[in-house]
Amino acid sequence: MTDKPHKVIPLADIRYASRVPSIPAQLLAPSGLLSDTLGRPLRDLRISVTDRCNFRCNYCMPREVFDKDYAFLPQSSLLSFEEIARLARIFVAHGVEKIRLTGGEPLLRKHLEVLIEMLAKLQTPAGKPLDITLTTNASLLAKKAQSLKDAGLQRVTVSLDGLDDAVFRRMNDVDFPVADVLKGIEAAQKVGLAPIKVNMVVKRGTNDAEIVPMARHFRHSGVVLRFIEYMDVGASNGWRMDEVLPSAQVIERLNAEFPLTAIDPNYAGETAERWRYADGAGEVGVISSVTQAFCGDCNRARLSTEGKLFLCLFASQGHDLRPLLRGNYADEQIAAAVGPIWQARSDRYSELRAALPADAGPADSAFKRVEMSYIGG
Repeated sequence: MTDKPHKVIPLADIRYASRVPSIPAQLLAPSGLLSDTLGRPLRDLRISVTDRCNFRCNYCMPREVFDKDYAFLPQSSLLSFEEIARLARIFVAHGVEKIRLTGGEPLLRKHLEVLIEMLAKLQTPAGKPLDITLTTNASLLAKKAQSLKDAGLQRVTVSLDGLDDAVFRRMNDVDFPVADVLKGIEAAQKVGLAPIKVNMVVKRGTNDAEIVPMARHFRHSGVVLRFIEYMDVGASNGWRMDEVLPSAQVIERLNAEFPLTAIDPNYAGETAERWRYADGAGEVGVISSVTQAFCGDCNRARLSTEGKLFLCLFASQGHDLRPLLRGNYADEQIAAAVGPIWQARSDRYSELRAALPADAGPADSAFKRVEMSYIGG
């Protein structure tokens, strides 16, 4: 007797549990005033446009997991630009004022400028334009900066984990040079995608020697440099607490070289704690989700590339909106289904993690988290 062939289901299609939201009997129109169980409003929507990336950074998409045999989402599973714009319009009606495009690496999505043009036409209920931005590794930014700006993108955030070329090539694990990232930043500045932010994930013993050189390079440049604590996103990056360099120590190192003064956040719910150089050379920020949780004013939702809504970067379960988009449902029905999801939100993973024993790692906790590469940062 011969074995029957096995049906292979791509891992990416079954990895994360999700529910299809129900359409309530009474369709309540969006008021723009949604708040969750902790009183947090919905203001920021982060949209992943691809689950693919051309880097293999060990803290996000390590090569031993995301290898040549890894099953990325098939093209048919991805939301179309029209579907993304439709959902964005619904979320704006619920109070979203800022949209950030993420990945994977978002510039790998073909014709991304078309989506940006669609999003740039949206307005808040008060008639204000949206804040539309994008996070990128900048590998393609030099080529695309002008077309992104022309399409309506306002600014970019660039991921760069060091200036030392050997350190950076080891971290991106595809031998990509620092010089090309810097060219991308320069191109973005030239076309007016500003203010540019540069995010550096700090991993103790790997790239923490780059903290001061990075600060020295971007002082007086108009670029806002931000240092991010190495986070326990997903389960594939082998996170350990002893590899986290607390933001307080980052500030100590910087202040010893360039005196700093603390400044107020730009807006409610900002993730970064801001500091200004005392000599007027610009500002830096630290994002401390490991040692100093900021769940209390988190106003961000995340949409995966195939339409699953996640309410936290560390969520374990999503809400599948794609069947509603591809079913015979009106915008009013989908909006009425989305509202209760946010209203029931109680996520505060970072605060709960802080209550765990100091030596607890991901395997010791009760939390199974979505991979950051799947829903963006």
